[in-house]
Amino acid sequence: MSRLIMLVFLLVILIVTSQFEWRQPLLELDAAPSLSQKHQQIAKREEAVKEKIILSQERHIQRLNDLVRSLQMQLQRCKGENETRNATEISHNNKQFIELERKHIVED
Repeated sequence: MSRLIMLVFLLVILIVTSQFEWRQPLLELDAAPSLSQKHQQIAKREEAVKEKIILSQERHIQRLNDLVRSLQMQLQRCKGENETRNATEISHNNKQFIELERKHIVED
């Protein structure tokens, strides 16, 4: 009788442990899709953040290009003003030089 009880007890332990071993891989398989979904969500979030960063950088680049264009236009205007001013000064200096030469010729 004690052998029978011992055999039944061992059989129950064997069944319980085998069930536990069978269920554990099933739980791991169930957990795998949720981990995959989490990785996908994280990847989507990272992609969204990257897109926002790229859009922000593109806006900054556009602003910088606009500033460069504006500065180039200002530089061209300044060059034009300087050329006009230089031409006016040269003309004025030429007139003064001619007048001085005339005075010098008249005095001689």
